[in-house]
Amino acid sequence: MKNRHSQFDVSNSVRVSDTQAVCDAVCDIFHGCYLHADDSVVKRAFSDFDNLFEGNFKGYHSCDTIYHDKQHTLDMTLALARLIDGHERQSDSHHTFGAELTNLSIITALFHDSGYIRELHDQKHHNGAEYTRIHVSRSATFLRKYLTMIGLEKFADIAANMVHYTGYEVAPENIKLPDEKFHLLGYMIGTADLIAQMSDRCYLEKCRDRLYPEFELGGLTEIKAQNGLKQVIYASGEDLLNKTPEFYNGEVLNRLNTLFKKVYHFAGIHFGGKNLYMDSLQNNIDYVNQLIKQGEIEKLRRLPPENPASKILLRTHAVKAH
Repeated sequence: MKNRHSQFDVSNSVRVSDTQAVCDAVCDIFHGCYLHADDSVVKRAFSDFDNLFEGNFKGYHSCDTIYHDKQHTLDMTLALARLIDGHERQSDSHHTFGAELTNLSIITALFHDSGYIRELHDQKHHNGAEYTRIHVSRSATFLRKYLTMIGLEKFADIAANMVHYTGYEVAPENIKLPDEKFHLLGYMIGTADLIAQMSDRCYLEKCRDRLYPEFELGGLTEIKAQNGLKQVIYASGEDLLNKTPEFYNGEVLNRLNTLFKKVYHFAGIHFGGKNLYMDSLQNNIDYVNQLIKQGEIEKLRRLPPENPASKILLRTHAVKAH
């Protein structure tokens, strides 16, 4: 899409840096699926999400991760709503999810990265990226508390398990849920997380300039080998980009096609035929492959929306380096 803006979704119609804009779009989809359903739970979840990420939620700092930020979560939640819409459009009454389970899924999406956000009493960690390895388990803990707080405690454990479809702490085959509908929603949540971020207009620049610093703080750029020596996984942001096509062709496609049962095809149903997420994702992979072959990674020049936390993360990195 030639004139797509960096703050907008794959259809260039929703400003995914704006909580209210995404809330409105998701509620429109919600009512398209369930005409007379009450959307108050969805609206409250968006408001609470915004307060959490902006630092206005009791007991928590604001979001200070620069890749796993508010825009990513909003983009991912919109993608999930579209996947659910595609599913509901072609399902009979017995197989539809219904408003209640869709509510639950939207809440799980909105708080799937809450585990990156530090609590006010945390004196040990200086940036949420330091929680990278365990952020999904922390998100599960937050979801349990949040769903209980808003009167949906019957779904607390379900959401806490379902959110693990967005991470690597629990293998998908080991995620325990009551029935196949919840697993299917889990596949959609995991799929939305991948296709939203990888179809972002500035995905490649964000990998180099934002994801790599998060990986450094989270301890994911190197591992300790059996001989006790450190083995470098990603030497730099450029190195991470050079390894992105391999990551996509291996891990990502395995998750999308095998573990998550190709539920991304529901986006095509939502859009009336063309799957804008998979098309944009593939364009990003094709372009980085082209730059790698030509030795021109430095040609990446798109500017993601400014993130105020960027300066904080760089300061944190400097402190830890010393």
